[in-house]
Amino acid sequence: MPDTPPPSDRAPTTEDQLRAVTIGELKPLAGRVRVVDYDPDWPRQFAAEAGKIRAALGERVLLLEHAGSTSVPGLAAKPLIDIVLVVADTTDEAAYVPDLERAGYVPRIREPDWYQHRMLKSADPDVNLHVFPPNCEEVERMLLMRDWLRANKADRELYARTKRELAAREWKYTQNYADAKTAVVEAILARARAASAER
Repeated sequence: MPDTPPPSDRAPTTEDQLRAVTIGELKPLAGRVRVVDYDPDWPRQFAAEAGKIRAALGERVLLLEHAGSTSVPGLAAKPLIDIVLVVADTTDEAAYVPDLERAGYVPRIREPDWYQHRMLKSADPDVNLHVFPPNCEEVERMLLMRDWLRANKADRELYARTKRELAAREWKYTQNYADAKTAVVEAILARARAASAER
């Protein structure tokens, strides 16, 4: 699963659901979720990874964006770079996965029932590479959240506070922590959409 909360029409993820979409071993958390202060090196880490991805895929990259909390200056986050990649057809894994594997990425998630999302990981730095098809509403949602948090201090502080409070609790899987943020994320997105509609 992406380490972003599900939309409000999606229930929290069960362990069986996690097993069904995980490629390889399903790994429980070894301790608490780690949320750290913003690191000004995160944009550089994203840029380096983006360069590797573009070198691997060339014109197959239709969109490549830094998303998630590490893309928001000043926001506390898990030290993990979330990247959104759009390709022509996520189901045609032969067209992009082998080249990403050669670039150091490992396939970890395959979700046919959720926008045909694929997620690959790399470890140095820690990256979640989310692959979506064109015109995907989840891409719009992730980038709207990013842009709103970059511009709105009150919601940025609310989100940071929520993440720190949830990170202090014990979770079996990171996805359980992500799911617990859903109500706050949806409230923030509602404000972002309302503000966008007024413009």
